[in-house]
Amino acid sequence: QVQLQESGPGLVKPSQTLSLTCTVSGGSITTNYYYWSWIRQPPGKGLEWMGAIHASGSTSYSPSLKSRTAISRDTSKNQFTLQLSSVTPEATAVYYCARDPNMVAGTSFDYWGQGTQVTVSS
Repeated sequence: QVQLQESGPGLVKPSQTLSLTCTVSGGSITTNYYYWSWIRQPPGKGLEWMGAIHASGSTSYSPSLKSRTAISRDTSKNQFTLQLSSVTPEATAVYYCARDPNMVAGTSFDYWGQGTQVTVSS
């Protein structure tokens, strides 16, 4: 059973960089052909796919966030991370990590973390 767990600060100041880590257990982030994605849900809005890192290490990003998003990984810890720079209060959301079993990232997800609330406020 694959399990994912998000961790990171719950409060970030405007203009700073939001950094979150997803720790995966029950499966390696480097095996098979899975993507490992970050998704967010602002209050009162729908889910927004942000980007993903493939088992090979390649990355894929939402065009609307590409200039401010970086996804990386630490294979020794079986973790992948999200960095979103220059945040504004509009980045306030519940952030999820998820496994993405598709050939094209961002279409569907089969395992999810529980989500972590991040608030952007001074």
